[in-house]
Amino acid sequence: MRLPSLRLVLLCVLYFVQGLPFGFQATALPVYLREQGTSLAALGFIGVLALPWGLKATWAPLVDRYHSPRWGKRRSWILPMQAGLTATCAAAALFTSPDALPLLMGLVLVMNFFAATQDIAVDGYAVDTLRPNELGLGNAIQVVGYKLGMLTGGGLLVWASKYIGWPGLFLAMSALCLGAFLVTLVARTESAPPQPTAASPEAPASEPAVTWAVFKAHLWTVVRRPGTGWLLLFVGTYKFGETMADVLYKPFLLDSGIPSWQIGQWVGTWGNAASILGSVTGGVLATRMPVLGALALTASLRVFPLVGRWWLATHGVSDEGVISVTLCEEFVGGALTTVMFAFIMSRVDSTIGATHYTLLASIEVWGKAPAAPLAGWLADPKHGLGLGYAFVFLLGAALSVAFLALLVPIARQRQPAPPHLAPAS
Repeated sequence: MRLPSLRLVLLCVLYFVQGLPFGFQATALPVYLREQGTSLAALGFIGVLALPWGLKATWAPLVDRYHSPRWGKRRSWILPMQAGLTATCAAAALFTSPDALPLLMGLVLVMNFFAATQDIAVDGYAVDTLRPNELGLGNAIQVVGYKLGMLTGGGLLVWASKYIGWPGLFLAMSALCLGAFLVTLVARTESAPPQPTAASPEAPASEPAVTWAVFKAHLWTVVRRPGTGWLLLFVGTYKFGETMADVLYKPFLLDSGIPSWQIGQWVGTWGNAASILGSVTGGVLATRMPVLGALALTASLRVFPLVGRWWLATHGVSDEGVISVTLCEEFVGGALTTVMFAFIMSRVDSTIGATHYTLLASIEVWGKAPAAPLAGWLADPKHGLGLGYAFVFLLGAALSVAFLALLVPIARQRQPAPPHLAPAS
């Protein structure tokens, strides 16, 4: 695959497939379980099914270290994971009856394991192959592809299930995964192995058979680099305030008298479309200007729609106000996500590309994880402090403003780029 356009198309296909099971779990599964009479309290534990995404860093070194010379470093993992996804989705079609719910949820957990493990290898492939001028576009494709997969698994196929049934939904997911498997099978996904960097000459990255001890030593060297603490804090907190506001936004609209179907239209459909458009815009920004500059711009703009949510909570909702704030927040949030992952990729050492990137991506997941329960506790009048929606929205905006201060130490910690990301002389 020598043409950049073909490589980017392959990335989009791979990320799309990874978004399918998570989209089903996050959107379709709660609807399905509720139809089967599952209690609201039990539905709160569905997030456990996504645990592989938060834990994938623990086995990322295995994905970086072991592979088949015949199939290549990344395809050795991508193909088996896609085959596993195809088989698991097909098997789920057999367990859609109410008495088989435990088996169905177990299969969804396995789907997320296959998708998360594939994500490690695909991220490594992106780190290996994206050139400096492709970081913005490549990460836009990553985010857009994943969101399209979520929309398909949790939206389009759910809508189609009224015609094809829940078994047909899983068979359609299986067919999409099989298509991606065939595309990957015939595509050449490998690139030349990275060379040792000036910052880490002790790691013979060009040696495929580097020992496990050397791999661990190099990982430890990367973790101990100056500025790593600031980098982890930066990545782990950039979504915290936004997530606090996000988790309460739909309940706030519902409590404000907006019907659920309209919330689904405004936030679920129009909002997701705005988010995808924002992701593309973020990719363009990260390509046309320095990544850190694009990050500062999008993180600053994000504050305005977050303040807009506070304004709605204190001054009352209107159709125009809700639509404007929703589309603005989703657009800017999508742009910020793309730019942040382009920034993360720019700081990854390609010698241990999949592991390093996965570690940073996992920090992003775990960093925002406490935001949802904290927001609920602060706002809930019965089981928390009862401070209300407006307070949490304003706190989320304030924390997003505070995050901007971290741009200063990050700007001072310039990390040497891996060879394939270094500008041409």
